[in-house]
Amino acid sequence: MTTVALATEDVLSEALGLRLFSVYLPTTASPMLLRKDGAGYLRSNLSKWAQIARRHPVVVLTDLDRLACASGLLSTWQASVVWPQDLLLRVAVRTAEAWLLADHDAMRTLIGPRGALPHHPDELAQPKQHLLRLAEKAPREVQADLLKPRGAVASQGLGYNNRLSALVRAEWSPQRAALRSPSLERACRRLQELGLRMGMRPG
Repeated sequence: MTTVALATEDVLSEALGLRLFSVYLPTTASPMLLRKDGAGYLRSNLSKWAQIARRHPVVVLTDLDRLACASGLLSTWQASVVWPQDLLLRVAVRTAEAWLLADHDAMRTLIGPRGALPHHPDELAQPKQHLLRLAEKAPREVQADLLKPRGAVASQGLGYNNRLSALVRAEWSPQRAALRSPSLERACRRLQELGLRMGMRPG
């Protein structure tokens, strides 16, 4: 089986990437996971990812954050190295939380019936903050994981990554989410194209 590398900037992005692999690259071997906090790690290692991609496909997932547009980020990063065909860079607009919010069915299993879910999560200025506001209406055990304790310096609860990663593995559907997130739809399409080049069919 072909090995595919997944390079991400945080725990949630890695969970989303692995879920995408399970759907669009279903017969690959266990992926090589490349992760440290922040997009700086991803960009500073582009030459390394390009070298790996000449032997094995590499999928890089990053957040747009406050940059103007995904196409500008893609052009800037791709201009910095000789870009092999099997180095796939995809951008969550504006953060990975937007992709999670785009699957309303999965989100309802997390937060319950209260709170308005966004119909266009890619247009949110701060998807993570939107998710945390929704968590204020969630069951207490979800609030305890996602929300920071009163007076804490952290922006999120200690169980944030574990709770959301578990949701991605158990409930999140990239096919449903892609209907509301254009940036995710583009990522799904590129992964499907990669899978077809590798002789796979989506799961």
